[in-house]
Amino acid sequence: MWPYPTVLAHRGGGTLAPENTLAGVRRGMQAGFRAIEFDVMLARDGIPVVLHDPWLGRTVSGSGNVFDYDAAELAALDAGSWFGRAYRGEPVPLFADFARFCKDHGVWMNIEIKPAPGHDIETGAVAARMTAALFAAEIGAAEVDARQTARVPLLSSFSTVALEAARAAAPGLPRAWLTDKLPLDWEARARALGVVALHVNQRHLRRAQAAAVKAAGFGLFCYTVNDPRRARTLLAWGVDAFCTDRIDVIGADFA
Repeated sequence: MWPYPTVLAHRGGGTLAPENTLAGVRRGMQAGFRAIEFDVMLARDGIPVVLHDPWLGRTVSGSGNVFDYDAAELAALDAGSWFGRAYRGEPVPLFADFARFCKDHGVWMNIEIKPAPGHDIETGAVAARMTAALFAAEIGAAEVDARQTARVPLLSSFSTVALEAARAAAPGLPRAWLTDKLPLDWEARARALGVVALHVNQRHLRRAQAAAVKAAGFGLFCYTVNDPRRARTLLAWGVDAFCTDRIDVIGADFA
């Protein structure tokens, strides 16, 4: 079962705003989205920030690795100028501030745990603990009434080590396993991880695989779907949800 929204804005605002920023979330909200996917990793001081790359230079000013900087130093860097002058000075968000903003504005979150190399356990545990603390009431309500699950964020990661750490730190939070291609032993591995869903690269998914995942009782999510025709095909196969960069052509109510 997939109790969450069907269409998510990738990294907040898709192609319409700088990724993984509060400006991106606001742009996604302007387009009608109340569900997003974004990335979390740890700064040097162990504080989680919202960033995709483990190094600076692509979307954030500066150079070097993210874990060479404390969170306050990262928050002072420019994460918007690369996208356009209108976003100059847009900061790297702290995860706590970002998640609280989303919660306060009714934006559901697929939180991808994106560890820098060698930081899988700590990143998974910290992200899970902070999310569980912020959503303690919602997690408690979902344990009593499954219909409340839709109010609880979903953690996901390519790192099975991070997912295991997240499970140990906050077992009440639902988790999903991200994988580029479904391996032959996907079901056994998914059950061992205790995940509720599989998140797969839409380019490699086949109709029979989608049917098998759904028959096994897992949610099925695809990344990143930017063609409306492909989106319709995937939904017809039984895919539960997907994220998109093209929030200008695939709206939140597309399904």
